[in-house]
Amino acid sequence: MNSIVIIGCGIVGATLAYELSQNPDLKITVIDQNPPAQASTGASLGVLIGIISQKTKGRAWRLRQYSMQRYETLIPELEAITGQKIPFNRQGILLLCYAEEELEKWHNLINLRRSQGFELEWLNPTEIQTRYPQINTEKVFGAVYSPDDRQLDPTQLTLTLVEAAQHRGVTFQFGVTVEFLEVLKTPDEQQVCQRIKTSEGDLNADWVVMASGLGTTPLISPLETENSGKKPIKIRPVLGQALQVRCVEPLGTLGLEPVITGNDVHIVPLGNAEYWVGATVEFPENDQEILVTPEPLDLVLKGAIAICPALEKATILKTWSGLRPRPEGIPAPVIGNLPGFSNILLATGHYRNGILLAPATAQEIRQLIQSN
Repeated sequence: MNSIVIIGCGIVGATLAYELSQNPDLKITVIDQNPPAQASTGASLGVLIGIISQKTKGRAWRLRQYSMQRYETLIPELEAITGQKIPFNRQGILLLCYAEEELEKWHNLINLRRSQGFELEWLNPTEIQTRYPQINTEKVFGAVYSPDDRQLDPTQLTLTLVEAAQHRGVTFQFGVTVEFLEVLKTPDEQQVCQRIKTSEGDLNADWVVMASGLGTTPLISPLETENSGKKPIKIRPVLGQALQVRCVEPLGTLGLEPVITGNDVHIVPLGNAEYWVGATVEFPENDQEILVTPEPLDLVLKGAIAICPALEKATILKTWSGLRPRPEGIPAPVIGNLPGFSNILLATGHYRNGILLAPATAQEIRQLIQSN
């Protein structure tokens, strides 16, 4: 059997473990210093902006297309294996547009997506008001409705993926810290990871998959220093804050509410007149630590109230934050071999699209392993 060690158990690591476990010839171990679904996964709103995305070709679209299609089968598959219910909003996404010059761009996307077999619909302000009276259309030029986009609960999905993978024999080690990767050079000048040193002992692996988000850079930096001819891969943090509110009554028809997004503010229905609102995008200054302050989140909430004025009377139930892993100087995400190392694979740096792209990431990693 080929042994695979996955480092990190956010949504990407958990999806990798589950999808790879379909191959009975793989012995899979997942290591994380924290419980599953922490860090950026636990702070995500789970909005899957795939079809309504302006990414229309190449790798960016291919990853989105595969993931959107896989989620339609993955969710019921996991629920059948575990008996767990994963909140999965199939009511689509309504994206509000505020500038007339965007009209051509959106109509071009609508036509393209229809040619690809996906439905997008343009709504004028009157149509928006009729269907979604909770929305303030005063400054809205129109909206695009995407019935094929989705939203899900990232934490519940990750926990269910872990349980389903365990059903298939995957071993999970939580509370275990990876200290360093021991590498050697083969006779043909390739470098391989020979051993993984952890706080609980050593592990041998035929493949090491780094799904460790911001934890990736500290682990690979010593390897890249030794492999000095390659440009180092750096994953930087970007802070995101969000909040959960309860309204006096549902903003729309209960059970039939889409995710509403405008000016990069998401309003996510949870049922029982509760909503997630977010999220901020806060970059560090000069590599300094990003401090969590209330002002950016206040602006996001004001933006949400401008979209749905009834939110002004909502009760804030909780706020939370997380650091998103953003690769520096290269497109997100980073999927493939660590340069110079034949058996270290990267599945990291997803920035704001870890939930969306987890299935496609797992598919690419599986193909890399199968082709070797």
